[in-house]
Amino acid sequence: MQTDDRPSQEPKSLNVFEKYLTVWVVLCIVGGILLGKIAPGMAHYLDSMSIMVGGAPVVSIPIAIALFFMMYPIMVKIDFAEVVQAGKSPKPVILTLLVNWGIKPFTMLAIATFFLGHVFKGYIPGTEVLKDGSTVELYRSYISGAILLGIAPCTAMVLMWGYLAKGNQGHTLVMVAINSLTMLVLYGLLGGWLLGVNKMPVPWQALLLSIAIYVALPLVAGYFSRKWIIASKGLAWFESSFLHVLTPISIIALLGTLVLLFSFKGQTILDNPLTILWIAIPLFIQTWLIFGITYVLAKVLRFSYQDAAPSAMIGASNHFEVAIATATMLYGLSSGAALATVVGVLIEVPVMLMLVKVCLRTQGWF
Repeated sequence: MQTDDRPSQEPKSLNVFEKYLTVWVVLCIVGGILLGKIAPGMAHYLDSMSIMVGGAPVVSIPIAIALFFMMYPIMVKIDFAEVVQAGKSPKPVILTLLVNWGIKPFTMLAIATFFLGHVFKGYIPGTEVLKDGSTVELYRSYISGAILLGIAPCTAMVLMWGYLAKGNQGHTLVMVAINSLTMLVLYGLLGGWLLGVNKMPVPWQALLLSIAIYVALPLVAGYFSRKWIIASKGLAWFESSFLHVLTPISIIALLGTLVLLFSFKGQTILDNPLTILWIAIPLFIQTWLIFGITYVLAKVLRFSYQDAAPSAMIGASNHFEVAIATATMLYGLSSGAALATVVGVLIEVPVMLMLVKVCLRTQGWF
């Protein structure tokens, strides 16, 4: 029986959910808005089914279930044994960690604050009431969503971006594992601090709980179930059968969550149809900036193209699943922060495919 635990190096192609993710998100926007009009109490009822801590709703049970199934298919693909291989070529790993945790969060805060807090501030009027009853200016809520995206390095579809760019999949897999582990510590600490800089309330209990539920739990479940399945069925069955069925579940869970979210935010979007554009502009600029910084540094450090491409891709893309989950838990499904993280989903695929083409056209630089 085949029991080799080495990860597959070549994802075959984008499935229909991944390839047309932007289209699906747009359909979810329309579907969510219609749901909010036709059955306005349904999403509110589902979100009211919560785990209470200190008399306050902290975890929405339906959303928690959906987001677990969003995260588990990602985590079960990771072979953490590959982390030990990172020592053989430390420079790409060091560069990626430096960009992900030392540069990207701060450029996101600066760019989002400049555009949403100054340039577009006049087009984002009003305030919103958060889960804890506090009131904040709406533009700060959008900035908070951008922050939660900026501190969530991608650990899922970046495998596909690296493959399409003909990069070193071994390096990509190592960074997926390392990012998953570093998020357990740095996501909460850095996120709480930057949200405080943005003058948003930081419910630390909910923040730490969100990391436990949406990162640690699926990470542990993925690690042990992967070992058990491969030991029982073999690597070939795991990759050809199990992952083939499991992969669309992550996207379906994401899309279901988005329908609920937009059933809340539909009226806001109808009243302010350019809101998504205002949020998308700084996210778009941030993605290109981080890609450019990493790609140029890889050139300066004399990386091979195969290491430079995935290093830049990992920095540029975001783990929007974790960002959506955290924004929902901290500030509520109807918050501006949750909406901003969804805009990250909306632009992720088309922007990353553009960057793949940039990489392929500049292979000769390395």
